[in-house]
Amino acid sequence: MKIRTALITTAVVVAGLTALAYANRIYLLQYSLGWYTDIMHPRDANHPVPWATGPATADKPVEQRPPNIIVILADDMGFNDVTTYGGGYAQQGVPTPNIDSIARDGVRFDQGYAGAAVCTVSRAALMTGRYPWRFGVEFTPTPGAMARVAGELYFNPNSPHQAIVDDQKARAAKNFNDLGMPASEQTVAELLKARGYHNIHIGKWHLGSTPEMRPNNQGFDESLFMESGLYLPEKDANVVNAKQDFDPIDKFLWPNMRFGVSYNGGKWFEPSKYLTDYFTDEAVTAIKRNRNQPFFMYLAHWGVHTPLQASKADYDALPNIPDHRRRVYAAMVKSVDRSVGRVLQTLRDEGLDDNTIVIFTSDNGAPGYIGIPDVNKPYRGWKLTQFEGGVRVPYVAKWPGHIPAGTRYQQPVSNIDILPTVVAAAGGSLPTDRVIDGVNLLPFLGRNAAPQPQRPLFWRDGPYRTVQDKGWKLIVSEKPKKDWLFDLSKDPTEKTNLAATQPQKLAELKAELQAHHAKMPPPLWPSFIEMPIAIDKTLDQKQTPEDEYTYWYN
Repeated sequence: MKIRTALITTAVVVAGLTALAYANRIYLLQYSLGWYTDIMHPRDANHPVPWATGPATADKPVEQRPPNIIVILADDMGFNDVTTYGGGYAQQGVPTPNIDSIARDGVRFDQGYAGAAVCTVSRAALMTGRYPWRFGVEFTPTPGAMARVAGELYFNPNSPHQAIVDDQKARAAKNFNDLGMPASEQTVAELLKARGYHNIHIGKWHLGSTPEMRPNNQGFDESLFMESGLYLPEKDANVVNAKQDFDPIDKFLWPNMRFGVSYNGGKWFEPSKYLTDYFTDEAVTAIKRNRNQPFFMYLAHWGVHTPLQASKADYDALPNIPDHRRRVYAAMVKSVDRSVGRVLQTLRDEGLDDNTIVIFTSDNGAPGYIGIPDVNKPYRGWKLTQFEGGVRVPYVAKWPGHIPAGTRYQQPVSNIDILPTVVAAAGGSLPTDRVIDGVNLLPFLGRNAAPQPQRPLFWRDGPYRTVQDKGWKLIVSEKPKKDWLFDLSKDPTEKTNLAATQPQKLAELKAELQAHHAKMPPPLWPSFIEMPIAIDKTLDQKQTPEDEYTYWYN
C-alpha cells in the first residue's frame, strides 16, 4: 500500500511539473539559450588582450610599403544616421564629424549598397567579394532557442499579416554555431595574407563559430571575437537601456545575451567597458603594435544593433533629446563615430595616415523594429527589405594621395567591391577558380579616373529577389505576389511603382534576374521563418491591410 501511494504521489508530482513546464514553455525556451551559455561559457574577468607585437623597426619607410587597410563596419546603421548623408541627429547635438571626415578627405559613395539587407549574408559578401548565394549563404542563422518559440514570439497583434513558421524545419535546425560561411571560401584576409599582411579581426563575425569557420581559419592572424550581444551587463551602473516590448527580437535578446568576448578562440572573458569603446581601445592598441608592418584590420562593431544600450556618459551628454529610446540610439551613434575618430587619430599619431586605406560602411540599413521612423530617411523600407532603406548604407573611404579629397561618386557600388579594391591596392591577385562579383574601384577614383562601366547589382532572400541595372530597380516578391519596378534616376525614394506601365522594362529585368539565379546552388540551410515587414511603418505602428508589405525569409 505504501509503495502504491508513493508511486501515485510521484506520478502526480511528475504530472504537475510537466504541466507547469508546458504552461511556461515559452518562458523556459526563451531563456534557455542564456542559461546554456552560462553553463557552457562562464566568463573570466577582464584581462589584457595578448596582441602580437610586430617588428620593432620597419624594413621600409611607410610610404614604400603596401597600404595598411582598415574596414570599419557598423551594424544596422541607417543612411540618415550619418551627417554626410542626411543629418541624423545633428541638430540635437549628435553629428558624425569623424565619419564625415573620411568623406571630406576621400570619397563619398552616393549609391553605396550592402550586399544584403541582413547581417550574415552582407558580411559574407564583404569578406569574399561574391554574392553569398553562390556558396549557399542565403539566410541569416537563427539560434535554436529562438527557433523553438518562433511562432509565439513573432505573433504581432498590430499586423494584418502574421509570421509563418515551419515547425518541422525549426525543430531540425542546426546549432547556431554550425551555420556560416564555408571555410572553402577565400576571404579578403586570406588574399592579403598572401601579400604579407598581418590580419586582425575585432568585434562581430556572424559567419559561423566552429573552428573551421572562425576568423583564425579564414585568414586572420588574430581575432577578438564578440561571443554574445550585450554592450554592458543590463544592470551595470554605466549603461542606460531601452527595451522595446513590441519587438520579438528584442524580447529574445535581453534574457539570452551576455557580456563576453574571446581572443583567438580561447575562453570567454568580459570586456573592460562599454563594448564599442572597448573594441576601439583594442583597435588602437593593435594599430600601435603593428605600426611597422602592413596590416589589415576588420573592426566590426556591434553598434548600433539592438539591444539598445548606451553608455551612461553618452546618454547624459544628450539631455536635449526628450524621447528615451531616441536618446539611447543617438548616444550609440555617437559612440560609433567617436570610435572612428580615435582610429583616425591613432593613424595620425603613428605616422600611418597617408598610407592607410580607411573604409566605413554598414552591413545593412536600420531596422523598423527599433521604432524610430527617420533612420533611413529619405528612403523607404528597413533592414530585412530590399527597398533602398534596407540596402543603401553610409559608405565612405579615404586613401590620401590616391583618392582625391571630396570625391562624390555617383555610380552604384556594393560591399562586394571592397575585396577586389583593397587586394588591388595591396598588389595582390584575385582567385581564378571562382567568380568574383565585385569590381576594383581604384581605376574610377583617381585624378584621371575612367568612368565605371554599367553593371547590375543583385540581392536575394529565398524567392524575394532584386536587381538594379542602369538606374532601374526591380523587386520581385512571392509573398505578396507582387513586382515593384522603379526608375531610380527619377524616383530614388521608390514612390511610384511602374510595373504596370513599363511591361517591356519589367520583362527585361525579370529575364536578367532569372539568368543570374538560374545556376545557383541550394542554400546550405533552409529558411523556416517567413516574417512580414511593413515597408513604410515601424514595428510599433498600427498596420492596416492597405499598407504595403513584403516577407523576409529566414
